[in-house]
Amino acid sequence: MSVTEAPLLSVEGLDVTFGRVEPVRAVRDVSFTLRRGECLAVVGESGSGKSVTARTLLGLTGARAGVRARRLEFDGVDLTALSEREWRTVRGRRIGLVLQDALVSLDPLRTVGAEIRETLGTHGLARGAEARERTLALLSDAGIPDPRRRAAEHPHQLSGGLRQRALIASALSGTPELLVADEPTTALDVTVQAQILDLLARLVREDTALLLISHDLAVVARLADRVAVMYGGRIVEQGPAQDVLKDPRHPYTRALLAAVPTFASKGTRLSAPAPEGRAAAGPDGCPYAARCPAADTRCRTELPAPPTAPEGHQTLCWHPDTALAPAPPRAADPVFAGLPSPLRKAPPADLSAPVREGGPLLEVREVSKRFRSGGTLHTAVEDVSFRIGAGETLGLVGESGSGKTTTARMVLGLEEPDAGSVRFEGGPWSGLRERQRRERRPRLQVVHQDPLGSFDPRHDVRRILTEAVARAGVARGRPRSARVAELLGQVGLPARLGARRPLELSGGQRQRVAIARALATRPRLLVCDEPVSALDVSIQAQVLDLLAQLRRELDLALLFISHDLGVVHHVSDRVVVMKDGRLVESGPVGQVFTNPSHPYTRELLISLPRPERTPEGQESRA
Repeated sequence: MSVTEAPLLSVEGLDVTFGRVEPVRAVRDVSFTLRRGECLAVVGESGSGKSVTARTLLGLTGARAGVRARRLEFDGVDLTALSEREWRTVRGRRIGLVLQDALVSLDPLRTVGAEIRETLGTHGLARGAEARERTLALLSDAGIPDPRRRAAEHPHQLSGGLRQRALIASALSGTPELLVADEPTTALDVTVQAQILDLLARLVREDTALLLISHDLAVVARLADRVAVMYGGRIVEQGPAQDVLKDPRHPYTRALLAAVPTFASKGTRLSAPAPEGRAAAGPDGCPYAARCPAADTRCRTELPAPPTAPEGHQTLCWHPDTALAPAPPRAADPVFAGLPSPLRKAPPADLSAPVREGGPLLEVREVSKRFRSGGTLHTAVEDVSFRIGAGETLGLVGESGSGKTTTARMVLGLEEPDAGSVRFEGGPWSGLRERQRRERRPRLQVVHQDPLGSFDPRHDVRRILTEAVARAGVARGRPRSARVAELLGQVGLPARLGARRPLELSGGQRQRVAIARALATRPRLLVCDEPVSALDVSIQAQVLDLLAQLRRELDLALLFISHDLGVVHHVSDRVVVMKDGRLVESGPVGQVFTNPSHPYTRELLISLPRPERTPEGQESRA
């Protein structure tokens, strides 16, 4: 990719509004360019305008959206002037789209092969036997093993990583010149994520232009040539990835980088508290002014003029050099640096949890679980042991299919182990009837990855929490109302949100409600199953800070399940690593992360993207 080459995509002064009575400007005066063989990453938290910007490039903002731009051109074609019929010749054929959730994006009633063949036929690229052969080639190019067998399978029969690669294969079937990837690796485990990133990097090397939408700065650092940071519908900073990630100029970019868990951040807050009493900016001011500790009157009333042809390192900030202290150096972070060699044999299971008087809070002893599928007995968990002490956090990591969730279900008493046992609060937990667990059940609660699926959408927050408080035995009337107010306060939610339904809340607010509901019974142990995997980095930081605060204040123990090793390192005292249903390594989190003794743990750490873009990384991708 040459910087002198004419841009494939040119966006200048893009505005997108929704609604007519009280229009909402979702995107405001956005400008950027993208060349062939280049990756531009657009980052920012939920609601910043990233996805709306991406969908505008494919004409998918909806009939009621107002789209205006001084310039919106793709390879010389004015996208604002296209009819729906003309869009069909561009969308999928010249501009491809990869969404976050492949299970929803792929048709559940058709095989993967049929979906790709339809795209080939729609664009007149291949039919019949030629389409079948080309489908197999696309699946193979996307890194799917045994493509002939996978082409005959439905999306639900594939793992998350295979589904995402099948979605990419479908998007590439039209041989697009521009690929828009909207959060393509969110909720994938680190090894599958690495495979998807390798595939996207190869496409860029082969001269495809890539617009990457992501809240994961480590993913961005691995792929992007340039980065655009969005907040409040505006691009507040953009430039070469190396410059933006190493020397951020806008306070919001600095806050995003500071929210990424690293070795150095362990034991500290990730999110900065918003300044009290800070007034919001006017329509022409900086959208970040209400949260920026350095904002002044000028910041709230006007912005520097955005560049009309954004090149180099640009920022919409009046005082980029003095707004905040320099961002802390992260390049020497030992979690992501070189790992020791040679490898040693894995140690036996770690049973050295801090034990207070009365023994460990939770003890899992050599549990195994098998399931029958298609006439074959499948081992999901085999001979796994660990302990959790009162007030301790144990991280449980491993890729998809490693047995993490099955282990958690046995801890929760939702599955019975075929062998071994689970003990809770010093007494038997597995092997009991539910009525025998009932008295202790309130002291063991769970926080799921997707709280929206566990809430009744008809109920508001106050009713959701009131029902949980009632199950905890709190008396009707004022005691229940007081307890609901206390729970909202504990998780940092204002009382006015009690009248909202789950769909009216942001992702971070819903997760706080889920935590509040779990706390209603005053538990001693929380099982957190991927509680932040679907949240953007700034909201993730707030939830992690909240869990750390609750752990200190309530003496909570946590079983924290995640595929995000940076998050696990930040929150955990000890860590257990699982692969193919077995425990392969365990121990204090610092020891496991800086001195892994099992090849699989080393592979996980090597696969982990770093939140910095080094010159060496740029050279290796080129």
